[in-house]
Amino acid sequence: MPDLLIELFSEEIPARMQRKAADDLKKLITDGLVDAGLLYEGAKAYATPRRLALNVVGVPARSPDLKEEKKGPRVGAPPAAIDGFLKGAGLASLDEAQIIADPKKGDYYVALLAKPGRDAIDVIAELVPKVIRTFPWPKQMRWGSGRLTWVRPLQSILCTFGPETEEPTVVAFDVDGIAAGNSTEGHRFLAPARFEVKRFDDYVAKLEKARVVLDADRRKEIILHDARTLAFAQGLELVEDEGLLEEVAGLVEWPVVLMGTFEERFLEVPGEVVRATIRANQKCFVLRDPRTGRLANKFLLTSNLVATDGGAKIVDGNGRVIRARLSDALYFWQTDQRPLPDYEDKGTILDQRLAKLRALNIVFHEKLGTQGARVDRLVALARHIAPLVGADPGHAARAAELAKADLMTEVVGEFPEVQGLMGRRYAEIQGESPDVAQAIEEHYKPLGPTDSVPSHPVSVAVALADKIDVLMGFWVIGEKPTGSKDPYALRRAALGVIRLVLDNGHRITLVPLFQQAEPEGVKRAQPRLPAAFGSGTFAAEAVSLMDFIADRLKVQLRDQGARHDLVDAVFALGGQDDLVLVVRRVDALASFLDSEDGKNLLAGFRRAANILKAEEKKDGDGAFEAPVDAHVLVADEEKTLAHVLDAAQSHAERHVLEEDFAAAMRTLAELRPAVDAFFDKVLVNADDPALRLNRLRLLAQLRRVTRTVADFSKIGG
Repeated sequence: MPDLLIELFSEEIPARMQRKAADDLKKLITDGLVDAGLLYEGAKAYATPRRLALNVVGVPARSPDLKEEKKGPRVGAPPAAIDGFLKGAGLASLDEAQIIADPKKGDYYVALLAKPGRDAIDVIAELVPKVIRTFPWPKQMRWGSGRLTWVRPLQSILCTFGPETEEPTVVAFDVDGIAAGNSTEGHRFLAPARFEVKRFDDYVAKLEKARVVLDADRRKEIILHDARTLAFAQGLELVEDEGLLEEVAGLVEWPVVLMGTFEERFLEVPGEVVRATIRANQKCFVLRDPRTGRLANKFLLTSNLVATDGGAKIVDGNGRVIRARLSDALYFWQTDQRPLPDYEDKGTILDQRLAKLRALNIVFHEKLGTQGARVDRLVALARHIAPLVGADPGHAARAAELAKADLMTEVVGEFPEVQGLMGRRYAEIQGESPDVAQAIEEHYKPLGPTDSVPSHPVSVAVALADKIDVLMGFWVIGEKPTGSKDPYALRRAALGVIRLVLDNGHRITLVPLFQQAEPEGVKRAQPRLPAAFGSGTFAAEAVSLMDFIADRLKVQLRDQGARHDLVDAVFALGGQDDLVLVVRRVDALASFLDSEDGKNLLAGFRRAANILKAEEKKDGDGAFEAPVDAHVLVADEEKTLAHVLDAAQSHAERHVLEEDFAAAMRTLAELRPAVDAFFDKVLVNADDPALRLNRLRLLAQLRRVTRTVADFSKIGG
C-alpha cells in the first residue's frame, strides 16, 4: 500500500515547541485519514529546528464504499417529519425509501444510502492544507501580505504519496501561495541547496548527506555520546542534564560537541551557581572531576556547524560570554559575604538580609501583606508543626525565620533558580545547625511530581509550614484555582503537602493545622463562617481546603493505579483529614473488593440501598433508621442476618478504632452468607406493615455497618 510523506519547512521553530508540534502534526493528519475511512498501518513524526516531518505507511489508495441505513419516522407520521427525513437522506420521494416492520413500534421508513469511496490522494489534498491553516501553535505570526499564520515564516511544503515500488506522486495543493512539491533544503550553512526526494527512506538519506539529522532522539544520542567521550578524554565526567539535552537537540540539525575552558578562580562560586550560569546563558554542559566530586573549569557546547578551524572561534566566543557571567557571579558571591552597611548590627549574613527584607516592606501579596509578615507566620507555624513530625521546635523556628532571607542576596537576585540552596550555603558559613541549613534549602521541596521529598524532620516541618501558609492564605482571600488557571501554583503546593505527609508516614490531622495557619489581620473574601468537620467546628476555608486536598489526593492515587471511587468512599465518611489513615483505608478496601466475598457483599449492599432508596421516597428520609425489633423477626434468615449485623457492627467499630482496617474488612466479609440467604428467602416488602418496616430497618442497619469502613454507595463498577 502507498506511503505518505509530509514536510513543513520553515524558519527556526523554538526548541520547546518542537516535540508537541510533531505530535500534533501526527495526530491531526492520522485522525483525518481515519475519519475519511483510510486506516493506515503506522505513522511517525519528526522535528528539527527548521522542519516538521511525518511519515505515514500503509495508507489505502482508496477509501472503501460504504452503505448506511438512515432510520426515518414511522409510517403515517406528520408531513413535516417526512419532509425532514427525505431532505436529510437526500431522497426525492418516499418511493426511494424502504418500509421496515416492527411488531412493537410499528412500521417505519429506512433510507439505504450508498457512500462511494474516495481516492486517498484527493483526501490528502484537502486534509493537509486544512491542518496547516489550523495548526495549534501556542504562538503564531503573520508575515508579508498573506493571511497564513505559522510559528515562523513557512517556506515550503513537501507532500508525496505512492507505493514503494513506484514513483510517488506529488499531492497537488496550495497554501497561501506555497505549492506542495517534492523538494526540500538541507542544513542552512553546510548544504543549503534544494534537492528532490521520493519516499521516506530516500528523504532521510538525502537529509543526512545534506548535514541534517532528522530524528531528535538520535541528535540527543549523538550529543550525549560525544559529550561523554570528550569528558572521558580529559579524565572528567559529564554532569548530565536531560532538560538541557532536549533543548540543545532542538537548536541544531547537525550537532557538533566542542569543549571550552574558564579560569579556575571562578570555581570559588558554588557549583550550582556556575552550572546555572553556564546553562541559562549559553546552553552549555558542565563537567565534574570524579576524584573530588567538584566541578572542573571546563564546559561543553553544542554547535550547529563544522568549522574549518575545528571550532576554535566558536569556543572562544562562548567562553567570553561565560567568563563575563561567571565574573558577575563571583562578584555577587563575594559581596554577599560582606556585612551590609546599613545592617551591620543585625547579626550574620542571613540575619542582615532578613532585617533588610523587613525594613523594605517587600510585598508578598497585596492582600496577604509583606514578606516580613509571612516570615512571622512561618516561624509560628513551623514551631507548631515540629512536634507533630518529630522535629526540634527551636531549630524549625530558626530555619523558618531564615528561609526567605536569601531572597535579598545578590546571587539569588541574579540567579533566582538557586534560592534555598544559597540560603543553605550562607547558613553553613555563619555556623547554623546542620539541620537548620538543610531545612532552608529543602523547604521549597517537592517542586513537582518527580522532585525529591525532604525526610529530615526539621526540613519537613518548614516545608509543610511554607506550603500550608500559602494555601490557607489564598483560600482566605478567595484566590482559589479555577479550571486550568492556577497562577499561584496552589495545586502543586497541595500535592507537596500530600507527599510530605505520606512519604514520611506522618500522622497529622490537617484541618486543625489549616485552622492554625489562618492569617490574622487579612481582609477575608467572605465573612468568617464556621463549618463542621469530624468532631470539631472550624473556619469554612479550612474545611474547603481539606476538600481540595482530597481532590489532589484522588489525582495522585489514580496516577499510582488506585481507584478514585474508593477514595471518594472513604472521604464520604466525613472527618477524614489523616492522609495516612485514608490511604490505608483505601488499600484495605481495594483488597477487600478484589475478593469474591467483597464483590458479592457490594452487590448485596447495592440491592439493599436500591430498595431503601425507593421506600424512603414513600416513607421519608430516615424512616428506617430506628433499631431492629427482635420480636418482629420471623424468618430464620432475617434472624441470622440481625444477629451477624449486631456482631459485625461492634467488631468492625473496634477494628477501626484500632486502625486495623484489614480486620474490619474481614468482619464485613463474614456478612456475605447471611446477606445472600436473606435476599434469597425473605420478601422485604411484605404485606404485613410491621414485617415490612422491620425488614427495611434491617437493610438500613446493613447500610450503617458498611459505613463503618467506607460509604459503599460511592463505589462504582
